[in-house]
Amino acid sequence: QLQLVESGGGLVQPGGSLRLSCTASGFNLDYYSIGWFRQAPGKEPEGVSCISSSDGSANYADSVKGRFTISRDNAKNTVYLQMNSLKPEDTSVYYCAATSTIATLIWGLYDYWGQGTQVTVSS
Repeated sequence: QLQLVESGGGLVQPGGSLRLSCTASGFNLDYYSIGWFRQAPGKEPEGVSCISSSDGSANYADSVKGRFTISRDNAKNTVYLQMNSLKPEDTSVYYCAATSTIATLIWGLYDYWGQGTQVTVSS
């Protein structure tokens, strides 16, 4: 069964850091582009970052550029999202998703989704 599992969420103070992990089971992430998305209550899903399967190139939403870094470790079948300088407005449920096509911040183009992990930034 194809499955994505996110981990690493939690409560952090403003200015702090978290690293989210997205681990795949049942399929090889080497062949998939991976996106990170977030959705706060009452809001539309927002693309945060994505990384290509072909050359590892990455893209970021303007709201997280310079603070978040996406990376992949194909040997561990895992993609990471390092989040630094966190702000209260980063509070959301974060999801990872996989697509066999191009890396994109458009959530509707992804085929497989994890269950999400809660990130709360608060003092």
